[in-house]
Amino acid sequence: MARIEIMKVSVAEAKNKLPKLIKKAENGERVTICRRGKPVADLVRTTKPTRKKPELGFLKGKKVVLDPDWWKPMTDEEVDAFLAGRY
Repeated sequence: MARIEIMKVSVAEAKNKLPKLIKKAENGERVTICRRGKPVADLVRTTKPTRKKPELGFLKGKKVVLDPDWWKPMTDEEVDAFLAGRY
């Protein structure tokens, strides 16, 4: 059975080396942060890493265009109806 190594660091050291400690946690190492020699927090990986690549085009065909002429200016009648609250 593999033994899990726990790295212990002080709060000050954790503050100065946080990016490196996060990298260790990402690699599966457990980092315990201590204040005055007593453990107060553990830095551990939250989820397992995924090697799944992003799937491009997964929304293809799901886009709905309600009015293809939405960009065209409104007619005078449409403006009047809009301002009157009827549009």
